[in-house]
Amino acid sequence: MRLPFFYGWVIVGVGFVTMAIGVNARTAFSLLFPPILDEFGWARAVTAGAFSFGFIVTAAFSPLLGRLMDRYGPRVTVQIGVVLMATGMLLAAQIGEAWHLYATLGVLVSAGSICLGYNGQALFVPNWFVRRRGLAMSLTYAGAGIGSILLLPWLQVVIDAEGWRAACTALGLLILVVLLPLNLLLRHRPGDLGLEPDGDAASTDPNTPKRSNIVDPVWAATEWTPMRAVRTTRFWWLAVSFFLALYAWYAAQVHQTKYLIEIGFDATEAAFALGLVSLVAVPGQIGLGHLSDRIGREAVWSIGCLGFALCFALLLALQATPSPFLLYAMVAAQGFLGYGLTSVMGPVAMELFEGPRFGAIYGTVMLAAIGGGALGAWLTGLLFDLQSDYTVAFSLGVGLSIASAGAMWLAAPRKVRAVAGRLR
Repeated sequence: MRLPFFYGWVIVGVGFVTMAIGVNARTAFSLLFPPILDEFGWARAVTAGAFSFGFIVTAAFSPLLGRLMDRYGPRVTVQIGVVLMATGMLLAAQIGEAWHLYATLGVLVSAGSICLGYNGQALFVPNWFVRRRGLAMSLTYAGAGIGSILLLPWLQVVIDAEGWRAACTALGLLILVVLLPLNLLLRHRPGDLGLEPDGDAASTDPNTPKRSNIVDPVWAATEWTPMRAVRTTRFWWLAVSFFLALYAWYAAQVHQTKYLIEIGFDATEAAFALGLVSLVAVPGQIGLGHLSDRIGREAVWSIGCLGFALCFALLLALQATPSPFLLYAMVAAQGFLGYGLTSVMGPVAMELFEGPRFGAIYGTVMLAAIGGGALGAWLTGLLFDLQSDYTVAFSLGVGLSIASAGAMWLAAPRKVRAVAGRLR
């Protein structure tokens, strides 16, 4: 049976649901963080360190993820993530020691999130689109925002009523029941099914010219491998940009709920703010993803970095004036602007290193991103423990966000492949 030309949008739909559950199962650590601290009394850096430790351990899995995707495709690779994440959440309900926390919510859930979340989707969704690559990725990633406003408040209700252990069990079962069957629909590339990117009809005339977006033919014609890629300065500027962006992302995400509670907001309001960040990210991601197809990836990346810089500045302002206005301004900066980074992470890497080994290359560059996320969550907690406030930590976040934008301009994907809006 011939699959329909719009099957690429089916792939996007499956990714949307997978992101809605998988990404927010990882984000839920921010909600589980306060009751776990209250129950066990561990140091804040030790507890938040489980989140960071998961990044460090699973960093070794990132290149393997790319190789698995190149070889077996998403139907196998994403399902591995489903099993890992569900197992981690179900076992987390039984923890009694700090190392249990690191093994479950740290290692297993983090490993699963790499397959289900931003990294995993970026390895195959861009294959289905060229002209609308940014839009397709942003729609896929928008699932995280829709899921957050439904999943995170529900999870907080479960935590309040039944405890954080019951919440872990419920989340683990949800992952298994919904995502295991749904991801059987996934396919790797349109060409494997006789389809074309963007739903275009395949040309039967070999003399029909195709419009090219290639700016640097020599670079684009290179058969990129991980070893070739790491010898280029573009790879390292991309790695630096990803590292700094993920540092800022998780420095804010992991610590903001506890921080908001400590400066005067109640737990429900703080949890709602965390969910609202991802909700307002939906129009931001879609709009910025589409905009990146018109004005270029670097410009949109800079807009996202500006969002995180503003987020940290507003968190600092909230300490002096904990007003609802500043709270929702922070939510808008972080979600509407900052989370727009996700819509261009996959496209920008593919436009630099597109080819049959892209998965392995992307997995390698994501080592830097994972390291940034790990350092952001851990170092922010450590700076708090040393100084008893977040002033230095959040100020550092402002500077690193701006530096990430500069590194992306130096990676210069626009000099390799032009986006549709820049084609002449």
